Amino acid sequence: MHVTGRLALLVALGVLPLILLTSAGAGPWTVVGGWLALCAGLTAADVLLAASPRAIEITRRLPERALRDEPVAGEVRVRNLGRRMLRARVRDAWQPTAGAPPERLRFVVPPGERRGAPLPLRPRRRGELRSEFVVVRSDGPLRLAGRQATIPAPARLRVLPPFTSRRHLPSRLARLRELDGNTTLQVRGAGTEFDSLREYVRGDDVRSIDWRATARAGTTMLRTWRPERDRHVVIVIDTGRTAAARVGDGTRLDAAMEAALLLSALAVRAGDHVHLLMFDRVTRARVTRVDGSGLLPALVDAMAPVEPQLIDTDWNAAFTQVRGLTQRPALVVLVTAADDPEAARAFLASLPAVAARSRLLVATATDGPGEAPELDDAAAVYAAAAVERARSDADRVREAVVRAGGDAVSASADDLPPLVADRYLALKAAGRL
Repeated sequence: MHVTGRLALLVALGVLPLILLTSAGAGPWTVVGGWLALCAGLTAADVLLAASPRAIEITRRLPERALRDEPVAGEVRVRNLGRRMLRARVRDAWQPTAGAPPERLRFVVPPGERRGAPLPLRPRRRGELRSEFVVVRSDGPLRLAGRQATIPAPARLRVLPPFTSRRHLPSRLARLRELDGNTTLQVRGAGTEFDSLREYVRGDDVRSIDWRATARAGTTMLRTWRPERDRHVVIVIDTGRTAAARVGDGTRLDAAMEAALLLSALAVRAGDHVHLLMFDRVTRARVTRVDGSGLLPALVDAMAPVEPQLIDTDWNAAFTQVRGLTQRPALVVLVTAADDPEAARAFLASLPAVAARSRLLVATATDGPGEAPELDDAAAVYAAAAVERARSDADRVREAVVRAGGDAVSASADDLPPLVADRYLALKAAGRL
């Protein structure tokens, strides 16, 4: 019954006694007192006749995991354990970032029966979402009053990274298939393996002539090579204080996760082994020795609860962890903030030891170039100078990474994942991985 319906009922119930009291010559205070007594009696009766909100059983139907910003079809089910008709309004205690609707769920449940109502969620934040209880208000038959109770009903939902960079995967897989099927190298590199023998044609590199095969075949034969499989890719994501910086619509850590997921999906299709380490001063997430179709689920599940820590990263400890992941030469991809020379001092000091035994790629998510500001006042001039200073600092760090034996890339949060994937494909094509 709606509020207007309840008011109409009160008026209807009060008009008759009011008319009787007035016709009997009662005074105005007697009439008012009778009216208030009637309202109090009806309210008390409504409370007494309401079903007990504690004599119920609350269950939920929710998936264990969901993607951020994607709708989740949840359901709340109420079972009436009492002997009276239950007319209830239920409010679920999810965090605001769960995206639960503001309206309370309404139930009318006969004794001994169960009813369900949809609870759509749209989580806006990655990590663990929890609801420890629901608040149940049981209304009386007249809906004038009711009884309320808090019912423990723990539930949780793990919100995974959305992997929006998945849209770049088909084009990169097409390039990978072209690389595997059509690309052969005439010069053997560190990341190549023998592919086949073919006849020499003018313009081929004479260093790849196989003289024994030439003697057997009676014609000049050439060895070709292809990118080697079973290589190791170690992705290190910095979860220290610089990962909390806002980049685009999210944090730098979110952009790092997107780059790691796209690179991992590509590398596992190429037959390589992927290792993930998320580190600041301790290991926040670690995935290793997982291949095939199980890799991406393991990665997003490990990434989901990790948040930036407001501490400086211990890079010596991080690289010690990297050495423990694989003993073979690998491609080490460091996703961190390489744009401040002072903040990167400890990071740069540790790079030569890594670059000496592995191929190194340092990736940084930035805010992008943006539009050129109009220098129409002093504040705009200072802002433009600050932007140029930041670019100059980032270039200095990039040059220091190259001097240490690595490669450095930086791009906006949206452009960084495909850029890292392209560098990986370029290394495969050149036989340098």
